[in-house]
Amino acid sequence: MGHTLLLTGHPGVGKTTVVKQVAAALGQRAGGFYTEEIQGPGGRKGFRLLTLDGRTAIMAHVDIRSRHRVGRYGVDVQALDTVGVAAVRAAIEASEVAAVMVDEIGKMELFSSEFRGVVIKATSSRKVVVATIMQKEHTWASALKAMPQVTLWEITKSNRNEMPGCVIEWVTDAWAGAH
Repeated sequence: MGHTLLLTGHPGVGKTTVVKQVAAALGQRAGGFYTEEIQGPGGRKGFRLLTLDGRTAIMAHVDIRSRHRVGRYGVDVQALDTVGVAAVRAAIEASEVAAVMVDEIGKMELFSSEFRGVVIKATSSRKVVVATIMQKEHTWASALKAMPQVTLWEITKSNRNEMPGCVIEWVTDAWAGAH
């Protein structure tokens, strides 16, 4: 069994919810970040990045002017690099952290070469990695999914409720296999 678990699925199926539940269950043994929607009048306005050690940054928003865009959102690559990439790097290096959490490996995040680099560093490290990844085809994401140390699971509406327990069990088995 590899040491990287990638969770994929349709947008809105519950990938972030699974990551948050797994991170909560692992407590101080998990590091990294997750993302959440920023809601405003008229619906979603953007996305916020939250590190497991409590830092936040606005990663994408309708009001951000940027050459990097996904739909109506401007992407702040610098915010991702400063907060998100730093959180993953710190999780890789911290001796008390056994699992690196990354939510998500998607179009917005892949604008950052630093992000792509830290994901490769995490998946090549001795740490267990749990990450969500876009389901749509993308050259870089598809290459990551095909790496030999990667296990890929799809989250669906029918399996999402039992998925946090399955992921925690996978992580526990991966830790046991690494020691």
